[in-house]
Amino acid sequence: MKMGRLLSNQMLGRRSLLGGLAGVGAVGLTGSRVFDGSSALASPPAVNVAPADLDSLDLLKRMISYDTQNFGTGGKTRPFAEMLKGVWDAAGVSTEIIPTPQPDNVHLVARIKGTTSAAPVLILGHSDVVPVEKERWRTDPFVGTVRKGQIFGRGALDMKGMDAASVSALLRHIDEGGQFERDIIVLTDCDEEAGEYGSSWLAEQHWDKLDAGMVLTEGGWFLAQHDRTTPMLITVTRQDKVYFNLDLTARGVATHSSKPNPNAAIVKLSRAVDELAGWLAPIHLTPVTREYFAALARATHDRAFAKAIRMLLHARSHDTRERAARVVVARSDYPWLHSALLRTTTAFVIEDAGYKENVIPSTAHVRVNCRGIPGGQKPRAFLKQVRSQLAHRDVRVALARPEGTSEAEYLDQLDKSWATRPADLDTPLYRAIKKAAAATYPHAVFAPALFEAGTSLQPWREHHIPGYGVYPYVIDNDQLVAMHGNNEGIYVDALRKGTAFMYRMFDRFRV
Repeated sequence: MKMGRLLSNQMLGRRSLLGGLAGVGAVGLTGSRVFDGSSALASPPAVNVAPADLDSLDLLKRMISYDTQNFGTGGKTRPFAEMLKGVWDAAGVSTEIIPTPQPDNVHLVARIKGTTSAAPVLILGHSDVVPVEKERWRTDPFVGTVRKGQIFGRGALDMKGMDAASVSALLRHIDEGGQFERDIIVLTDCDEEAGEYGSSWLAEQHWDKLDAGMVLTEGGWFLAQHDRTTPMLITVTRQDKVYFNLDLTARGVATHSSKPNPNAAIVKLSRAVDELAGWLAPIHLTPVTREYFAALARATHDRAFAKAIRMLLHARSHDTRERAARVVVARSDYPWLHSALLRTTTAFVIEDAGYKENVIPSTAHVRVNCRGIPGGQKPRAFLKQVRSQLAHRDVRVALARPEGTSEAEYLDQLDKSWATRPADLDTPLYRAIKKAAAATYPHAVFAPALFEAGTSLQPWREHHIPGYGVYPYVIDNDQLVAMHGNNEGIYVDALRKGTAFMYRMFDRFRV
């Protein structure tokens, strides 16, 4: 009994120390132990982890230096995985590279053994990144340049920054000789940005290596106040929007370009695109998004913004809700994000028309990427609404779907995704995230949220395993907009503090 109390007191002392260091922003830059001497428990001999691996900034630079662009059919991820495997191997962590049928496109699984058989925690990061328009970058996108307090490079935000923070935080625990009360699995997957051999393929082939009780991946945003740096709202996502595509196609007369006509295919399509771009789907607030916006109202220092949010949440009519939403989006420092959380969105992403400059083509096409709110407007209702909106236009609206699948069958599949319940909040991982947020960002508001994009969580959701998401660094709107765009970057200080956040989160599982 005395030994039990002793262990409890030692744990309390270490965690109190972590809480007391909540304001530390420059953790571990020199490679020394994060919180030296903070673990008084008997533990195995500490591993001498390389200082550069303990430094998340250094590790992120190395990650960015690997060109893992995914142009739609997977990327070349083996060199990246081999580098990261070397980092884990040096720390004594068991690893395995799992090849896919595509050459040099691989998954990496690392497993830190725990002291009990409790269901593992799985950390899910992806190694591939979207392509770059290199000529539009101010820095080389595959160098990891530090400039004016930010690190720039493809993947800095999405999601090699998260990978670096997670790995460095875990290595710091290992460097201290720490042990976890359950296995920690770190999966660095490929084909997250597109391709046939992503997490779903891996789960079908090797579920025994991925079976876990809880999963954490990319998602929740850490938003700043109007000054762009002060933490305002720390979120963890528990649900993703539903992903689907529409194809708009217009047809006209193919003829010589010397005889233009007002009903050419490209002209018809342009009119339809312009009309759809100016149309907004109706607002749908769900329990998840209501909780998010209520937290945002408490978090912001902008009283007019907070008032508009409350008007939105308490609106009793469609017109009142839409008016309030316009004010919310107009006053938000993150307008595109907050607009996306209110309704099904349409984004025009690929356009095809023409083949020769002296020929007016007979066909023009645009792909429209759509994201629906689970529990809000069903994709089938949205499709019907878009068709009605464009009925007076001579344009075909089709639901893009897998080959061999009818529209009715695919709409049934989307209904299932739409009905996916948000992740349970009564789990050790969610509580660990919440406590780490309180300790690291004590003056910010914490809330669960909806992710406006998508993740690789589908295999775990299909097994009813709760999955959450965070990007563990405070960002401003310019950085948010640069995701999948040009000059992607995050604040160096935010990365350091985010690494401390991840360290504290993992600490909740340490014995």
